[in-house]
Amino acid sequence: MKLLANALVEVIEHPSVSRETIRRRLDDNDLKPWQKKMWCIAKIDGDYIARMEDLLDLYAEPPDAKRPVVCFDESPIQLIGEVRVPITPKPGKRYRYDSEYKRNGTANLFVMIDANRSWRKVQVTDRRANEDFAVCMRDLVDVDYPDADTIRVVMDNLSTHTASAIYQTFPAAEARRILRRLEFHDTPKHASWLNIVEIEISVLRRQCLDCRIDTRAKLETKVRAWAYRRTASGAQIRWMFSTDQAREKMAKSYPTPTLNES
Repeated sequence: MKLLANALVEVIEHPSVSRETIRRRLDDNDLKPWQKKMWCIAKIDGDYIARMEDLLDLYAEPPDAKRPVVCFDESPIQLIGEVRVPITPKPGKRYRYDSEYKRNGTANLFVMIDANRSWRKVQVTDRRANEDFAVCMRDLVDVDYPDADTIRVVMDNLSTHTASAIYQTFPAAEARRILRRLEFHDTPKHASWLNIVEIEISVLRRQCLDCRIDTRAKLETKVRAWAYRRTASGAQIRWMFSTDQAREKMAKSYPTPTLNES
């Protein structure tokens, strides 16, 4: 406050300004200059634009049951138990629980959603290693979309999200069989907002994971029931951002062409 007051004196006619005056003015305008916020700052270059437009064109395509678009990502979760038994709410009273809790380890959620229909799947694993990703992709091919010719998978640039992870997990013939049915589309670096499943994960956390869950068994039961109800309700993510809109809104970020053919 003192620094702001001293700086203000240099640009106004008054000899001094109290810190309380500065505080009131900041409060009136809802300004908090001392606060900072961590932000993911992406480098928008040709690679970023190419991957972004690839995904936007993919989302804009008409639905094709033989070539579905499945958005995939993972999300860690802590298993938290109660130290004291919560108080059951009575009419007019809120559910009350103690601030102290017990850590029971962690789990991983593989979350998948079809970009063109009401379908999602949440798979619980103990970790997110190469073989966990590979098994998830095999199930996507053999269990979830057995009749599809090619499953186009949108995912981020995590080191385990690669074709090599499938080869490291299965014999070469099996790995090749799985990969023949998959077509990977990566998001740009630091651009997870382009993956539709990120929206679904946000919904999952608000509707299903907003409480303490102490065991993996309970977690599996909750996410399975949530996915079933949400799919049965017909819920879908409606993607609205298009390639044309990107070129208009992000025009200044697009690289300047080096070849001038005019």
